[in-house]
Amino acid sequence: MLVKTYAESLDGERRYSPPEVVDAKPVVIIGNPDKENICTSHIERQNLSIRMGMRRMTRLTNAFSKKWENLWWAYCLWFAFYNFCRIHRTLRVTPAMEAGITDRVWGIDNLLAAR
Repeated sequence: MLVKTYAESLDGERRYSPPEVVDAKPVVIIGNPDKENICTSHIERQNLSIRMGMRRMTRLTNAFSKKWENLWWAYCLWFAFYNFCRIHRTLRVTPAMEAGITDRVWGIDNLLAAR
C-alpha cells in the first residue's frame, strides 16, 4: 500500500481535485514485496478503465445498482468483456490471448454462451 500525505489547502479553500502530495510511504500489508517498486499507477489505471467502461462507478449518474448482486454481475460481465472480447491497443490482442488462456478474440455471443 502506498500511503500519501497531502499538503494543506491554501486559505482553507476546497476544490474538486486533491491538494499536492508532499510525501508517499510504502507500507507492506502482505507478502515480501520490494518497497522500491511499490506504486499505485497500475491500480489507478484499472480504476479509471472501470469508471470509463462501466458507468455504475461514476459519480452523479443514474446508472447505479440498487442490489449488491446486480453490481456483482455487472462487474463480472464487464471484466469478462474487457479480458476476452476487447482488443487492447498496446497489446494488439485481448489480455486473455496474451496470457495464453484463449487463442482467439471472443464475440459477445461466445461470452454470453460461456459457462
